[in-house]
Amino acid sequence: QVQLVESGGGLVQPGGSLRLSCAASGIIFRINAMSWYRQAPGKQRELVAAITTSGNTDYADSVKGRFTISRDDAKNTVYLQMNTLKPEDTAVYYCNVNLITLTQRLGNYWGQGTQVTVSS
Repeated sequence: QVQLVESGGGLVQPGGSLRLSCAASGIIFRINAMSWYRQAPGKQRELVAAITTSGNTDYADSVKGRFTISRDDAKNTVYLQMNTLKPEDTAVYYCNVNLITLTQRLGNYWGQGTQVTVSS
């Protein structure tokens, strides 16, 4: 069993900041890439940011320069620092982790989602 627990969402005014966390636990042998997705009402889920095991990052054009993804492998945790938030950033944010379990199964696992609302 693998569990991903997200935290850090909430309501923030435009221009504000939030930091999302996603902690993985369970029968984990090794974590590979970690990423954040988001889904706004009526829209498809989209990739926001991703980070590899070596620390290489990639961002959606809409968040470049405002969001920063990072990871702490000692804690099996991925973070998303979101600055200068805009109303269009409002969505449910999901973490995704590609990992290998102790039973040597490779798979992608999703967090439960955390709501981010940017509004005045």
